[in-house]
Amino acid sequence: MHRKRKAGIQSCSAITLVGLTLAGLLAAAGPATAAQSDVGIPGSSTSQGVLGQEQYRPAIHFSPAKNWMNDPNGMVYYKGIYHLYYQHNPSGNTWGNMSWGHATSTDLVHWQEQPLAISTDDQEDVFSGSVVVDKDNSSGLGTAENPPLIAIYTSAYKDASPHRGLQAQSLAYSIDDGKTWTKYSGNPVLNRNSANFRDPKVFWYSSPAGGGYWVMAAVEATDHKVLLYKSANLKDWTPLSEFGPANATGGLWECPDLFPLAVDGDPNNVKWVMVVNVNPGGVAGGSAGQYFVGRFDGTTFTSESTKPEGAVPAGTPIAGFNDGTYNGWTVNNEPGNWKNGPLGDAPAAGSLPGQNTVSGFTGAGLVNSFNDGDWPLGSMSSPGFTVDSDYINFLVGGGQHPRVSDKLDNTPPPGDLLFNGFEVPDGSTLADYGWTGTGDLLPSYQPASAGGDYYIGTKRINTYETGGAPSDDRQGTLTSPEFTISRNFISMLVGGGHRSPDTGQVLEAQLLVDGNVVRTLAGDDAGQLNWKGWDVSEFAGRQAQLRIVDQATGGWGHLTLDHVMLTDQAAVPRSDETTVNLVVDGQVVRSTTGANSEVLDWANWNVSEFKGRQAQIRIVDNNRFGWGHILADEFIASSEPAKPRINSYDWLDYGRDYYASVSFGNMPQDKRVMLGWMNNWDYANTIPTSPWRSAMSLPREVSLTQTPAGPRLTQQAVKQVDKLGTKASYSTKKAQSIAPGTHPLPASASGNVQRIDVTFAPGTAAKSGITVLGDATHSTVIGYDASTREVYVDRSNSGNTGFNPLFTSVDSAPVTLNADGTVTLRIYVDRSSVEVFTQGGQRTITDQVFPAEGAGQVALFADGGTASLKSLTVTPLEQSMFR
Repeated sequence: MHRKRKAGIQSCSAITLVGLTLAGLLAAAGPATAAQSDVGIPGSSTSQGVLGQEQYRPAIHFSPAKNWMNDPNGMVYYKGIYHLYYQHNPSGNTWGNMSWGHATSTDLVHWQEQPLAISTDDQEDVFSGSVVVDKDNSSGLGTAENPPLIAIYTSAYKDASPHRGLQAQSLAYSIDDGKTWTKYSGNPVLNRNSANFRDPKVFWYSSPAGGGYWVMAAVEATDHKVLLYKSANLKDWTPLSEFGPANATGGLWECPDLFPLAVDGDPNNVKWVMVVNVNPGGVAGGSAGQYFVGRFDGTTFTSESTKPEGAVPAGTPIAGFNDGTYNGWTVNNEPGNWKNGPLGDAPAAGSLPGQNTVSGFTGAGLVNSFNDGDWPLGSMSSPGFTVDSDYINFLVGGGQHPRVSDKLDNTPPPGDLLFNGFEVPDGSTLADYGWTGTGDLLPSYQPASAGGDYYIGTKRINTYETGGAPSDDRQGTLTSPEFTISRNFISMLVGGGHRSPDTGQVLEAQLLVDGNVVRTLAGDDAGQLNWKGWDVSEFAGRQAQLRIVDQATGGWGHLTLDHVMLTDQAAVPRSDETTVNLVVDGQVVRSTTGANSEVLDWANWNVSEFKGRQAQIRIVDNNRFGWGHILADEFIASSEPAKPRINSYDWLDYGRDYYASVSFGNMPQDKRVMLGWMNNWDYANTIPTSPWRSAMSLPREVSLTQTPAGPRLTQQAVKQVDKLGTKASYSTKKAQSIAPGTHPLPASASGNVQRIDVTFAPGTAAKSGITVLGDATHSTVIGYDASTREVYVDRSNSGNTGFNPLFTSVDSAPVTLNADGTVTLRIYVDRSSVEVFTQGGQRTITDQVFPAEGAGQVALFADGGTASLKSLTVTPLEQSMFR
């Protein structure tokens, strides 16, 4: 986070709370209860399914039977059993009540969920950590005959604790092979009086000189440091050294790991791998894992793969902000109760008051719209210039709020206002104006004067505020009197939460015609209201009613609504952007946002089509909530695109959904197997699954391979995953052309739980590859882009993508073609995810997708030329979960 206050992302076990409103909606961040049954609202529906067969339920990836899961914790192999502990909310389907769930397996693919292992209590939440086998009973918490398993975890202390607000490391022990756990009475065992010290990974270090000791790697998350400690007994710890900051520092550092690997299997050439997960600031956006290769001497880890900052790209400067002025740029700070507006009257020299450290800019100044905090709004525009280059390169940081429309203000569309905008006199109720209600929203409901933002006037519907104690657990309906549909559209301001239909918790505004629900809409899990609406032209002249339905409980279990309009134009949402834009002939033709990071990185626009035309650069801060500011610097006209620094770092995965990845301890034959959380904090709480939320990745065996850049990780799904394959359902090894277009394969290649092995040559095609989980209108695209030399996964048209604006993505990894000009992909498809392995496992892309029910078609494609298929094998995989 960017403010100097208690970090909103409390651990890699936690969710950021930035972006909640300042108007009393903090309760929306609380945990949700289990899905409730439909109570008979007309037009509503539920779809729970049978355990293991629900839509989107993974068949070969671990997911809990119900409720929330995030980081893998305490993964250890002991007495023939693989133990997977994980961050778990035993009470709901969003983050909260953090405890350790537990599952066991004998083969890493068939998992049996076990009772809750280590529970939250009134003093602490139980955040991420690790488990070791204390073979010699060094802790004294077992016996020589029955040595204990020791869990080392982060205590996130609650208000009731003397350590309130702190994070420290604690122990729990098990003397029944990991089934039940007892918290150590002397906790915490390591306390730095820090609110961001967490995620201990502990291992036994055998000294070359003989003997050894326990080593802990933990993070100071906001300082971007891994701290190393040693102990003889797991209770008393002394510092060894620190590592970092290095490479990706755009978000919090979390969930570290440190382990040795032999390069190409050579025991005489052993390197150490330091894993550091980062959120946000991943290569594909949001959460991700990076790694470093180097040396560890028992005290200090020394990276041999840290990347230098790099030089400023060559070209002609357009603006640099290094002389203390804006050099003719026009600044428009929206008036308000603040000093200078977001942009001030001169460039910033770096960080501003209340802001975390800003880095990555060059020279003496930059644009930084954090003046007076995130709340003020404003913009600035450059003098006009002639586009005379192929590219404009620039540095950008700050909030990830893309441009969504030309509308920056909150003015309503022209038309007729319904229900007087809910501006009823104090003391009056909606019943006085013909409304009816049920449940907590009885006819006595008075429009609220609290909650939300960007409403118009002083009153609005807010089902969080119902006259009693405000709560997300209040439920009911409000139904308006009839009105005539006299225009083509209905537009309104909407905020608050939403619910996926399969939760059974209806939370929406409904349009009723003849008593039937004909249109619905809901909020976006946000306090700020924005314009949404319906095309109602087909109902012209008919009588209609508006109904507000709140059957939801838990986080964002409320709806806010205001200013319902009959209009003759579709609703245009207000853009809450924090962006850098290129304007040509008065139109925005290019737009770039930040990445929720105070670290600026290079971005570029291809502007060759605008050569010879006049242009301006416009920087916009139209957001006053979490990460509601923009950073920009060094605009340069260039013949070549700048490469983002983040792309040069070493990443465990190039997709959006592989985070908090750490390795199993005590593995046989010293194998190194890693597992990650298959989700991303950008949208983790809103993915459309129920009654569970989140899955783990496939377990991956990792090794070090010598490359021209030095030793680098390669990853393969463990062999047990491939043993789930029966026999190929479709196979061809005959070379064949892939003509331009998309070419469905026979039905025998279709499926939603399968492994696909494909080798193809891009040939003359600009893009080529394969699509999976397809139907007549949607598919997930996996291909090779010849212009960027990258393998990519495009999920922008993969099915259900509308549950969160940050979900849609095209994620790519740099890939060197094989010596014969081909690219080889191994793809694991599992109902709601794809995991792509390429370049011998040196590059992987893991992405969730939520296809339409029944979608499973596989097709080949080529764009802009002809590609060539060399071989293709499709192997169905047997379901390993919930059988």
